[in-house]
Amino acid sequence: MSDNNVTVQLEGKEINLPVIVGTENEKAIDIAQLRSESGYVTLDPGYKNTGATKSAITFLNGEDGVLRYRGYGITELAEKSTFTEVSYLLLNGELPSSEQLAEFESSLAEKSQLPIGFNDIQKAFPSKAHPMTQLAAAISLLESYSTGDSSAVNNENINTVIGGMSSIAANIQRHFTGRGFVTSSSDKGFVHNFLTMAFGEEPNDIVVDAMDKLLILHADHEQNCSTSTVRFIGSSRASLFASIVGGVNALSGPLHAGANQSVLEM
Repeated sequence: MSDNNVTVQLEGKEINLPVIVGTENEKAIDIAQLRSESGYVTLDPGYKNTGATKSAITFLNGEDGVLRYRGYGITELAEKSTFTEVSYLLLNGELPSSEQLAEFESSLAEKSQLPIGFNDIQKAFPSKAHPMTQLAAAISLLESYSTGDSSAVNNENINTVIGGMSSIAANIQRHFTGRGFVTSSSDKGFVHNFLTMAFGEEPNDIVVDAMDKLLILHADHEQNCSTSTVRFIGSSRASLFASIVGGVNALSGPLHAGANQSVLEM
């Protein structure tokens, strides 16, 4: 092995494979040309030893307690940033200016106003259906109201998903507890608005801050099960909405975010 490649022998033939070094000094062997040069493929059950793509978005090392978004440590972001600032960072690679943040938050507030008739359909869901089942169905429903190109990964569709998700999730909470839906309001910020819609009362600042930090901590966790599912579905050029529905269903599993439900029940 040299600094830039490794040499493997297959059936007497030497094959040079590039070595990639990540920003955290993690090393990977690039096997993209392995099949064309040797006829071999690799077998890696569960993708435990495989990185599916290069990414500059997130670095996660759970064993050492490291989580970075776009190079920023999670502790610094949780202390100094809001969820909407972190969302902008993940999407665009840099933290927003005050003008960019105001424009982004305005768009999310607009998209949190669900289309006419949407709430009536959500109310028709069985109230005790699992929240993730309701969420997946509602995101599919959201696409049906799209007037643009729902297959495009653009700001319009991304903001529709993020903004709409807050109202959809709040509606699920209200429906599950047998209470009427609360109309979205944009005057006090994304997290404050979500909590107001979900619980029907003015949240105190401590709860808002705690929820903001919780959302920041969960904003991205590298190429996990649900993220990989979204990427797999999206690779067929399925719409952003359809891809995210797949990710939601993957997320519901008890070995993924469904584990959080088990913890709460305990």
